[in-house]
Amino acid sequence: VALVFSQLFGRDFGIVNWALQHAGLISDPIDWTADTWSSHLAIAFMVMWRWTGYNALIYLAAMQAVPRELYESAMVDGAGRLLTFRKITVPAIRPTLLFTVVISTIGGLQLFAEPMLFDQQGNAEGGTEHQFQTLTLMLYKYGFINNDAGYASAVSWVLFLIIAVVAAANALLVRRSGR
Repeated sequence: VALVFSQLFGRDFGIVNWALQHAGLISDPIDWTADTWSSHLAIAFMVMWRWTGYNALIYLAAMQAVPRELYESAMVDGAGRLLTFRKITVPAIRPTLLFTVVISTIGGLQLFAEPMLFDQQGNAEGGTEHQFQTLTLMLYKYGFINNDAGYASAVSWVLFLIIAVVAAANALLVRRSGR
């Protein structure tokens, strides 16, 4: 990941800067680690690259498990593709939707590898102005670089509580939308 995305988002010789300059969208190369919006965009691409295939395989397996008879009945009744998707596919894969939303939320809150690999100094600061520092990066910094286990423990408990609240909220939202 570090090698691929350092080649893509390099300031001087990055492929993304080259493509944007040749398309005439920018004149000067973008320093992807310097600004907040550019670093968030680059890290978002890394995260999307990481999670898209995983979630796509899970959704594919869930959609293949929906009984064919339901689709055949809908076709006989004259339902179109959109109505079939809304009334058959989505309710049938609702547990999978809940699972992927919760797992992706937890993964987003525990984001560590992408910001750590993207940080050129490698000191877990999250950029020069902490523009892409996450809670887990802060946990790593205080626990393993600063050797402040008490503060790192407090950060980990806060992270746990945030994940528990978000997972519960996601579960409630998905259950309510199913009614």
